[in-house]
Amino acid sequence: MNLSRLRQVAASATCMALLLISTAPAQEQGGDKVDLDALAQIKSEALEHSQAMENLYYLSEVYGPRVNNSRNHRAAAEWAMKQMKEWGLKNVHLEKWGPFGYGWQIKKFYGALETPAYASLIGFPLAWTPGTNGPVTADAVLAPLHSKDDFAKYKGKLKGKIVLIFDPRELSLHTEVEAKRLTDEEIQARVNGNGFGGARRGAGAAPKPGEYTPSTLSTAAPTGRILRNEVNAFLKEEGVAVALTPGYNGDGGTIFASYGGSQDPKDPVGPPMAAITPEQYNRICRLLQHGTTPKLTFDIQTEYQKDDVMGFNVIGEIPGTSKPDEIVMVGGHFDSWQGGTGATDNGTGSSVAMEAVRILAALHKPMARTVRVALWGGEEEGLYGSLAYVQSHFAPRDTMKKTPEYDKLDVYFNDDSGSGKFRGVSALGNKQLAAIFGSWIAPVKDQGIVAVTGLNAGPTLAPGGTDSTSFSWIGLDGVGFMQDPLEYGSRTHHSNMDLYDRVQKADVMQSSLLEAWFAYNAATRAEMLPRIPTPEPTAK
Repeated sequence: MNLSRLRQVAASATCMALLLISTAPAQEQGGDKVDLDALAQIKSEALEHSQAMENLYYLSEVYGPRVNNSRNHRAAAEWAMKQMKEWGLKNVHLEKWGPFGYGWQIKKFYGALETPAYASLIGFPLAWTPGTNGPVTADAVLAPLHSKDDFAKYKGKLKGKIVLIFDPRELSLHTEVEAKRLTDEEIQARVNGNGFGGARRGAGAAPKPGEYTPSTLSTAAPTGRILRNEVNAFLKEEGVAVALTPGYNGDGGTIFASYGGSQDPKDPVGPPMAAITPEQYNRICRLLQHGTTPKLTFDIQTEYQKDDVMGFNVIGEIPGTSKPDEIVMVGGHFDSWQGGTGATDNGTGSSVAMEAVRILAALHKPMARTVRVALWGGEEEGLYGSLAYVQSHFAPRDTMKKTPEYDKLDVYFNDDSGSGKFRGVSALGNKQLAAIFGSWIAPVKDQGIVAVTGLNAGPTLAPGGTDSTSFSWIGLDGVGFMQDPLEYGSRTHHSNMDLYDRVQKADVMQSSLLEAWFAYNAATRAEMLPRIPTPEPTAK
């Protein structure tokens, strides 16, 4: 999930009768009459024959981190297509978009404090930064960069050094549990607009424009790219051997970090860069502040994939019967960052989407509409894959000149909030949609999903956070699910602890069941779902 996540809009307290789903019959809520026999079959397939964790095993354990356009990302995509074909999906293919730029991945990382006493360093390289071309041992230097104004202060003093480019991070005692599930009261609070997801530690005050911080240099926003280019050009010119950061979040061995360089061949390439756990970063800073100059060793090997600069999405379908040109979509982003294996961001969302279509294919029940799965590329860098897809297939946002496909897209269901159970679903400000979703939830409340959110949501003014907003930005129903936060933001999400063992099997199975159920209902109901308003063109 992109760092600008958590942008969901409120629903008012006056609408709670609609939002917190009762056991009243669907017709009394203005919703659908649902097929309970189909639900029973979906439950059986999802709970007794689940392959969700097997999907995740391959994505996380076999293929590992899937930085967009990397060789790992491409190999994982080939595996996903093979699976879809074995399940009987049709029109399985890679759909290219772009150009995106270079792929990149880690091949080797070793870091150590050599003097005054040896310590192995916990860390990983920042994305799109080069390797060291063998082991490099050098003196450490603390040269915190707060803005371009600091460049003159360090000019001519950093050549051949291993440079700590930020101030030491102040760490606080953990007095609350790292993982949590939503209580009924918290669900109601989120329905009323108090946000989604897990808390982040060490957020601190908002940075000033142009300020260099671990967060501002990690963001996918255009400002982040500008700041990274400034820092990389300076450090490269000064001949820095390796640059170090404590990451923008996390402690106790957990490091949150992402960008260091750029996928764009035209942007400056800085020195090797790595994030290390803040306790070890702070130790090196304290040694320097006490007049001791420690020596560090780094041996970093990275690989740039330059053969094909086009990005891609993975697409597959279950063809509809009587209305095959009308499309119900499910999906999540397939790319990840490099610190962990992208298990919760967004291996779970991709695995759930794949499992949902596998369940539906295994039932062999006719569905009027085509169900299409999309595993997006380039989400982490700014929703590139989904934005390219919706504007190519449905309408470019600047003109809103609709293609014939625009009126045939029924709904897109997105999963990108970590490993937690689905607890609610967004109605995108549409009361009719809220009533329909309420009727779909009523018979599956035993699975833990209880709320319809976003009844008063306004239009999506700009895409951001996750791929469903690419759809709602052009007036299509791009629907997201509210999930239990678990450790999302406190331990996983762009971190080195975004690993398979942080995923909760029962939660992923529940999410797969519910995504299949929602897709089945959309694909079989008599009419397409009511849609949010079409926006005006942005072109002037």
